[in-house]
Amino acid sequence: MNKVKLGDVFSFPETVNEYAARVVAGLVVTLSAIILTTQNIWLLGFLAYGFWARVLTGPTLSPMGLLATKGIIPALGNLRKTTIGAPKRFAQGIGVIFSSSALWTALSGFWLLTVWLLSILTLFATLEAVIGFCAGCWVFKYLIRWHIIPENICIQCQNLELSLSEENTVHL
Repeated sequence: MNKVKLGDVFSFPETVNEYAARVVAGLVVTLSAIILTTQNIWLLGFLAYGFWARVLTGPTLSPMGLLATKGIIPALGNLRKTTIGAPKRFAQGIGVIFSSSALWTALSGFWLLTVWLLSILTLFATLEAVIGFCAGCWVFKYLIRWHIIPENICIQCQNLELSLSEENTVHL
């Protein structure tokens, strides 16, 4: 019997399946549209939880992450396109900020601000889901280039230009 270590649960993968990330983004778009239509705060809490879970554990404790990696991607024939994990984690962190802020504003009675925050989140999730553009990853690339994020945060990101030109599989 294998014992699960806490460090194994609370870790983010070094590489991510780009297709799974796009499926999760599509699920975020769908859930956000439902929240905007119904004003359901419980679903908004679920959305925020999902972002927190993905930042802290990758897909391990994320219902949408698990649905994408264990259900939808295998059903589509295990499509696989590998990308660097650190920029995706950064992007999920931005999702944490927007979804948690939307939850806080909804609970505080500022629904118009909640709509604005969710609309921005939905826009960027749509870009990821439909055309594979990860805005958070794009920002991450520049933060490393400008030495705001230390290069040792992401060893694989140390030479982003080289990895982009050689593999052409990382969407930053």
